[in-house]
Amino acid sequence: MKKLAIIFGISAGALLLIHAQDRTTIKITGGTKPKLAVPDFRGSGDAQRLMAVFNQTLWTDLQNSGLFDLTPKTSMPLFIPQQPSDFQQPREPAPGRRGRQPQPQNGGGHWMKDWSDPPLGATHLAFGYTAAQNGVLVLLGWVYDLAQSNPANAQLIGNRYAATVDEAGARKIAHEFAADIIAAGGGQSLFGTHIYFTSTRTGHKEIWRMDFDGKNQRQITHFNNLTDFASVSPDGTKIACTSWVNGPPAIFVFSVEPVRKYSFFNQTASVNATPSFTKDGKQILYSSSVGPGCCRIFIANLDGTGFKPISPYSSIDVEPKVNPRTGNDIVFTSGRSGPHQVYRMNMDGADIERLTPGNGEAGNPSWHPNGQMIAFSWTQGYATGGYNIFWMDVANPTQYKQLTHGEGKNENPSWSPDGTHIVFGSTRRGRSQIYSMLADGSNVQQLTDAGENMRPVWGK
Repeated sequence: MKKLAIIFGISAGALLLIHAQDRTTIKITGGTKPKLAVPDFRGSGDAQRLMAVFNQTLWTDLQNSGLFDLTPKTSMPLFIPQQPSDFQQPREPAPGRRGRQPQPQNGGGHWMKDWSDPPLGATHLAFGYTAAQNGVLVLLGWVYDLAQSNPANAQLIGNRYAATVDEAGARKIAHEFAADIIAAGGGQSLFGTHIYFTSTRTGHKEIWRMDFDGKNQRQITHFNNLTDFASVSPDGTKIACTSWVNGPPAIFVFSVEPVRKYSFFNQTASVNATPSFTKDGKQILYSSSVGPGCCRIFIANLDGTGFKPISPYSSIDVEPKVNPRTGNDIVFTSGRSGPHQVYRMNMDGADIERLTPGNGEAGNPSWHPNGQMIAFSWTQGYATGGYNIFWMDVANPTQYKQLTHGEGKNENPSWSPDGTHIVFGSTRRGRSQIYSMLADGSNVQQLTDAGENMRPVWGK
């Protein structure tokens, strides 16, 4: 693997919707996704200039959740309701001319059946409007169950959201409205989570952070040197990484808000690298060359004190990751049997077992939040460098699923906190960039484009 070479050459049916007053109404049935209509919202006054950002953010969040079948905007009725009072029950049909059916006196979007009937066939409708009031951007948003016979019984969500009158504010209220819809559908919004990654955009590899959708990218470390292999504490307040700023690769720990470097005692060694946090966030696991050979897994306190080895001598063990659910076992990458493979062991180093079958090269293990599955990268054969993303059930490692298929190198997967998405690095479009996808490999989204970006890790 390229990263190992770097380290050792120098010595990762229907929607369940909830009313604003917690009225649970429907559930997903038969595995069918609800058909959710999300027309473009309009804004009053100064809010209108922000609607393109708002509408794109809302649509993307709902689409990327994987919970909904979003109806095409090109098939929507001409009239878009902005508030409940816009719905008007059709009057009695006017008499039709000879040979023609009677026609209702209104429609075209004014009534719920205009949205639920063909050609749109939506099961639910999200609608509302925004306005700039006294320097505050306000959104009033609703979701209606279109199976109901009248608006009085159809409201499932009806909430007010507020933010600053700028693009950041427009994205915020869109994320919050989408989060309510996703949560009501039994999902968990990724809004508020962050992805840490390595980027070359400043001329040196440094650690950067971005929002779950690729927005608000900002630099975290400023070593002006090779810095790589970020890890995030379980509570999202700290990161650990590897840097060559003082010569040999060493571990550094930072707080996130604000960014502040903590002291960490690195053992005297040619390699101290690939750190990760324990389940409680009070200790760090890492790979070190202390002792004969290189390297084995160590555990230490957050300041580097109290270090002790976990894995034995005479192997190349890196990328340790603690089970986030139990805290009792570790997956890691090792070259002990030849080409690098993914292994599992207890926290005390006992019961070591190989999880990947041994052919090709495998690494970059990442635990699913449920502590039962891992994602990893694998050549699945001896096609050197042809990495793809897979996941497996650790209890049954002979069963695995391939998520990417032959589009460049696809490496370093990391699960989202809700366990439904994976972020990863890929060279599918030439330079290495960060992408996200659903856990079944669908809905791939590119998140970065400046410089080269790699080794993402998803945290709170």
